[in-house]
Amino acid sequence: MAFKKKKDIFFESLENMANTVVQAADYFAQNTGDLSNMVEFTDQMKKYETECDNYTHTIIKELNKTFITPIERDDIMALATTLDDVLDGLEATASRFYMYDLKEADEYIIQFSEILRESAYEIQKAVHLLSQKKLLAIREYTIRLNDLENQGDELLRICTKNLFASVQDPIELIKRKEIYERLEATTDSCEHVANCLESIIMRNS
Repeated sequence: MAFKKKKDIFFESLENMANTVVQAADYFAQNTGDLSNMVEFTDQMKKYETECDNYTHTIIKELNKTFITPIERDDIMALATTLDDVLDGLEATASRFYMYDLKEADEYIIQFSEILRESAYEIQKAVHLLSQKKLLAIREYTIRLNDLENQGDELLRICTKNLFASVQDPIELIKRKEIYERLEATTDSCEHVANCLESIIMRNS
């Protein structure tokens, strides 16, 4: 009887984090079109964020007691931190929707949510290749993540220009501007995951 090799705890935890990022980005994108049940929406996003934090704590705990790691300890920690930052960004944006009593998302928020959903799937595919040691294949996804971050930059320029041209109420303008900037910062966090993966490729291939 052949025994299946147990997956390394670090790779397993990083994959679990990437999977949670996908679940959260999916849920976020699916619900930005209808913000009528804001309490449920923010509660669920908080659950995803807590789940990701728990995986980070597992990684820290294991790093403290493991002498030999599959890749550099700093790389494991950096990747866990950047993955956690993506979920923190999504959850922080959801909480702003609640605090600012946002009744409906505009076209720009919906476009940002789709960019973030796509980015999450690219991250998931890349992180799952890590444990398979298919390092050079990860490049396809890091390039795509850089492209998606560029789309986020361009979208921020467009929506900010439109905001100042069309919204007269200063309070509403401040609210929308912060939400746009927080969403764009989360696309930056996705690119930071890509940069971290690039660093791992360079060190190990």
